[in-house]
Amino acid sequence: MKILVTGGAGFIGSAVVRLAVRRGHEVINLDALTYAACLDNVAPVADSPSYSFEQVDIRDAAAVENCIARHAPDAVLHLAAESHVDRSIDAPGVFIETNVKGTYNLLQSARALWERRGRPETFRFLHVSTDEVFGSLPADPSVKFTETTPYNPRSPYSASKASSDHLVRAWHETYGLPVLLTNCSNNYGPYHFPEKLIPVIILGALAGKPLPIYGDGSNVRDWLYVEDHADALLTVLQNGQPGRSYNIGGENERTNLELVRTLCGILDRLRPRADGRPYAGQITFVSDRPGHDARYAIDPSRIREELGWRPSVTVEEGLERTVQWYLSNEDWWRALQDRDGVGRRLGTGEAGA
Repeated sequence: MKILVTGGAGFIGSAVVRLAVRRGHEVINLDALTYAACLDNVAPVADSPSYSFEQVDIRDAAAVENCIARHAPDAVLHLAAESHVDRSIDAPGVFIETNVKGTYNLLQSARALWERRGRPETFRFLHVSTDEVFGSLPADPSVKFTETTPYNPRSPYSASKASSDHLVRAWHETYGLPVLLTNCSNNYGPYHFPEKLIPVIILGALAGKPLPIYGDGSNVRDWLYVEDHADALLTVLQNGQPGRSYNIGGENERTNLELVRTLCGILDRLRPRADGRPYAGQITFVSDRPGHDARYAIDPSRIREELGWRPSVTVEEGLERTVQWYLSNEDWWRALQDRDGVGRRLGTGEAGA
């Protein structure tokens, strides 16, 4: 299969690119190379004859149309997005332009290609979204997000992703475009950009800095190892039913405080502090961000029962692998330390006031 992956130099996108090439697919990586992208993420497959790269911003409709027309992929796997909630609070306009208008541009170009080729039933447009579009869950562990949970986005980021989800469904209902949608829980793993929680904690601990936790650390997330997510996306792309959405979760709920303490414990074993003190002593509680959702949790029954997929990595195993990866790949993350916004607090709302 020839797959055009948008955002393929990002965190999740690069995991998909690496896995798809290893599995024998031809992959076109379309990426604008914004602050969060890094071509080193796809270095393991960059020399493969099955891989090619196109630097294209999905906000540029003409460039998107040209790229899709030239490559004529069998499928578009759409991951390109602005994704950091804190940045969306400070600069929401960028999220609307990229996540909403960019998705529209891709849908129009994919539809044009599909119609020129005679509307083949085998064509697919897979749109990758987030569980954040569903809003916040109560503490009751029996309550989880399903594919029929009503949308209730509470940040500019989640609102922009909800908007793009609605566009994708509308292009299926109105034009018949064979679309698939996925909504995933929080991802983590190798190549995670250093502004997100887990790398912030790992790198802050190594640097001897305070480890910031919003509020009292009771916010709950369902953690999904990124390589499991990549496997799930290719499963949905190849076997999912057009017009259908699939929730992808790691079945690994943890409070933010539990997660950070686990990371500190792993670092205590793998890279002890020079003074012998535990890294947990660096934990610091900071003021919460606006609109911080209390809990996310995915019910992955549909993808498990219909497609036979389930996560293979527990959060304990995944965090151990992740910490070890950062310890072994200092050159990778040090090169990103000077990029815009890394290492300072975002999401107070002041920057976009």
